[in-house]
Amino acid sequence: MMTLHVFPPSPRATKVLALARYLELEPEIRIVDLFNGGQSTTEFAALNPNKRMPVLEDDGFVLWESNAILQYLASKQPRSGVWPADAKGQADVLRWHSWEAAHWFPACAILAFERLIKKVTGQGEPNPAEVARGEEAFHRCAEVLNTHLRGRKWLLDNDLTIADFAVGAPLAVAQPAQYPLAKYGEITRWYGALASLPAWRDVLAPLPS
Repeated sequence: MMTLHVFPPSPRATKVLALARYLELEPEIRIVDLFNGGQSTTEFAALNPNKRMPVLEDDGFVLWESNAILQYLASKQPRSGVWPADAKGQADVLRWHSWEAAHWFPACAILAFERLIKKVTGQGEPNPAEVARGEEAFHRCAEVLNTHLRGRKWLLDNDLTIADFAVGAPLAVAQPAQYPLAKYGEITRWYGALASLPAWRDVLAPLPS
């Protein structure tokens, strides 16, 4: 039995849940309530000593790191095409997963924390200096992504892959986090196609008010 430990409002949870739904897998879902310390319980820390979600369990195998989970889920349905069969395609996916983890998600996370997480957790108003830092980082990354998407339906040209699930995930909170997306038409077009997938729509969870 496969189990996913997730906190659905989180983009990291959104991408693994959406892929599982897209692949028609049916893992058991266990909620890790990050707003109430669920990640710090003894039971959860035994699964992931980093005390972060998501975590996947599958017949005694425990896997953390959301992009690794995407690859593992894709391996369950090789005919889906979301994990390329060729070495170049696989390297391209891993390139975007690395970029997302090292650059894109951290840039988006600054704005998400200042404008969204602080609000829903009662941590006060956004810090203008942090917002400015977040917007600078966001624009730097968004220029890269927007340029790459010109003339492409998905990150790997015409093929939907787990790279799209990974890079698209932070945009699930773009509106409440007020990402400055106005001049990035290619990103808006591409994410609109991702967000229109029934599997993506089905797993979006409202943030607590």
